[in-house]
Amino acid sequence: MMRNLILLGPPGAGKGTQGKRLAALYGIPQISTGDILREATRTGTTLGHAAKEFMDGGQLVPDELILGIVEERLKAPDTRGGFILDGFPRTIPQAKALEVMLVRNGWQLDRVLDFEVSDDVVVDRNTGRRVCPADGTVYQIHTAPPKQAGFCDVCGGPLVQRSDDLEPKIRERLREFRAKTDPLRAYYRDTGLLLRVDGARSAEVVFSAIRGALEIA
Repeated sequence: MMRNLILLGPPGAGKGTQGKRLAALYGIPQISTGDILREATRTGTTLGHAAKEFMDGGQLVPDELILGIVEERLKAPDTRGGFILDGFPRTIPQAKALEVMLVRNGWQLDRVLDFEVSDDVVVDRNTGRRVCPADGTVYQIHTAPPKQAGFCDVCGGPLVQRSDDLEPKIRERLREFRAKTDPLRAYYRDTGLLLRVDGARSAEVVFSAIRGALEIA
């Protein structure tokens, strides 16, 4: 049975964690537009080359280019059993364009998982994040700390807090998210696809709830 899912929610809501678990459970890829944009530009595809010109110029990549790159990715062999779009679409125009693209290819969405968390929870989670600059390992000092405070379990190097994980930057991103992405909730609610997820609970409880809801659907 195919599972075509969208994960919707602010940064720090738990989309990445739950997406990885769902990907492993159903044997389908978790697809982030950031990742596929970087891969397309790295491999030099026609669309990737066009996107790179915008990115190198400090400009936003136009929706039509992003949709083209998403479509290329969804045609890869590993999506035969379904896919998980993580953080895309972000706006109503993107959602409508995605719907047209899915219909054109004979695909359909099964569920849009809407991760609901308060701004304070998002701030707490993101300000508690620490990253190893050497190997990229990510820790959360409250829920998934390193064995030795301040140092990576893998390489032993010092951990850092990224500048965009400081509270002012986080709240700025949240304001942008609320303004652009909140309308998607109403859009997908009207389609009957929206599944509300209480992202403030523990990762295990959230995953159990999601899995149960998807198995029933």
